[in-house]
Amino acid sequence: MGAFNTPERPQVFSGPPLLLVLVVILFCIFGIRLWYLQIYKHDFYLGRAQENRTRQSTMFSPRGIIRDRTGLLLAENTPAYALALVREDCPDIPGTLDQISRWTGQPRDDLQKAFEIGRKRVKHFDEQVIVPNIPFELVALVEAHRQDWPGLAIAVRPKRSYAYDETLAHVLGYVARANEEELNNDPDLQLGDNVGKQGVELMLERMLRGTKGLEEFEVDASGRVLSSRVVSSPVMGEDLDLSISLSLQEVATKALNDRAGSVVAMDADTGEVLALVSLPSYDPNEFVVGISHAKWKELLDDPLHPLQNRPVQSTYPPGSIFKLAVGALGLESGTVTPAKTVFCSGKYTLGQRDFRCWNKGGHGVVDFKKSLRESCDVYYYQLGEQLGVEAISDFSVKCGFGVRTGIELPHERTGNMPTPEWKFKRFGEKWQRGETLNYSIGQGFTLTTPLQAARFVAALVNGGKILRPTLLLSEEPDVQGELPMSPAVRKLVVDAMVATVEEERGTARILRRPGLRIGGKTGTAQVVKLMDKYEKKKTHEIPYKYRDHAWMVSFGEKDGKRFVVVSMVEHGGHGSSDAGPVAGAVLDALLGVQTEGGQEG
Repeated sequence: MGAFNTPERPQVFSGPPLLLVLVVILFCIFGIRLWYLQIYKHDFYLGRAQENRTRQSTMFSPRGIIRDRTGLLLAENTPAYALALVREDCPDIPGTLDQISRWTGQPRDDLQKAFEIGRKRVKHFDEQVIVPNIPFELVALVEAHRQDWPGLAIAVRPKRSYAYDETLAHVLGYVARANEEELNNDPDLQLGDNVGKQGVELMLERMLRGTKGLEEFEVDASGRVLSSRVVSSPVMGEDLDLSISLSLQEVATKALNDRAGSVVAMDADTGEVLALVSLPSYDPNEFVVGISHAKWKELLDDPLHPLQNRPVQSTYPPGSIFKLAVGALGLESGTVTPAKTVFCSGKYTLGQRDFRCWNKGGHGVVDFKKSLRESCDVYYYQLGEQLGVEAISDFSVKCGFGVRTGIELPHERTGNMPTPEWKFKRFGEKWQRGETLNYSIGQGFTLTTPLQAARFVAALVNGGKILRPTLLLSEEPDVQGELPMSPAVRKLVVDAMVATVEEERGTARILRRPGLRIGGKTGTAQVVKLMDKYEKKKTHEIPYKYRDHAWMVSFGEKDGKRFVVVSMVEHGGHGSSDAGPVAGAVLDALLGVQTEGGQEG
């Protein structure tokens, strides 16, 4: 038999099956993913796991305490409670916000807005403040229903408290909840934080605020706290000792007797402000807890503007107190001498117009001392025409008028010492000669603040140093410049102020105190030109808005100390009779004058 030949088999691929290849690829993918998660992204996921296991809570720092110069507490901190939400633990945020609205009475839309603003800034497992201030009764209610509303939390934080309500509102200012702009501009702020909004609370915010602390909690899967530790302790803000005397502030406030106006009392040798009063005022405590819309509207609509800090934010024509500067310029420039006289008939004619003196019968023969003692307008009309507008403006600015003082208060106004260039830029009109005459008696476009007037008078009596007024007790005197006049001229001006108090026919005789050296200068600043029907009326018979402003600038000396007091009564009428008693009451308190009741003022 022949050999049996088998057919040749086709060659088959001998590698691993396709399924095995797929398994290998799958394991490679898992391996790479494991490497990516466990090694490459180790730090990231470790942090996420840690966050799920731990929670952090801010420890709020108390603001620095504010005291007056004798150590009396003016602003302190009390415990307060805020209602917060932890989004991670809250399964029903809309329902929870509904319940918060029912508890607090706050509009649901306001709560939603607060929630939306906060969720962008607060981690989902941290406390997000929804209502910054709640009463203790509500704290108890929330705690009793915590199991029904998971995610709610009570945050404890310090709350600002002002002990003397309206008395120091314009000095201290107030704190209130930070708005969105403030949150955006300051990375240290969190939703629900209070920040200074006015007064020294605003100007010294960084100093007073302090530094927050941080507490860390370890929690289980249900969010229950297992342990805690303080990561960093809060640091309280710096305490502040003001130069203000509370007792003097109260005397000045009482002396104004609820009239709109201001009082400034200064130590002439240091620049320390001892009293700074602005009336009407407001209660700063209302802003701390969140002022109501109705109360806010009431303050804004008040025609007397209680939010206005009059000593630094209100500008007025200085009236006759400006004659102190114009008279000094006349002496310094040699335009007049102490003995040179003019005749006041009751008016001064320029072209076709008569400029009248306040004394319609005239002052007769007037020299420099008499011009200030009896406040003769005609003397200064003539002097102003001789000096010219540019010289008056330049000199008054060098004396500190029309220039911010730099006190630790916000929104200070400059006032205005006009020039022909200013008028043309402002109104597109040329300067008129008659406007120089008005300028010379502190009228027309001339504007200053009570604090600028106080700084000027302080420089007159302290040797010529223009000092920055300060509200801080620890501050060293800050010399901003020197008065542009010789010691001899300065002495003549100061002696004339004393004569205005001491001598007969002096317009500031109301300040005379036996045995004390006191100087003063009155000012009656016209607000508008009165209509003929009011020309001969008494002050109380003229509509309030048409009445003149009343000024009194003064100084007193005792035991080597020199004090300046400036009182300004809006629409008060006359410097001597209306502003004078206010300044007199404050000087009595400063100089230890016995009042009728037998007590020192």
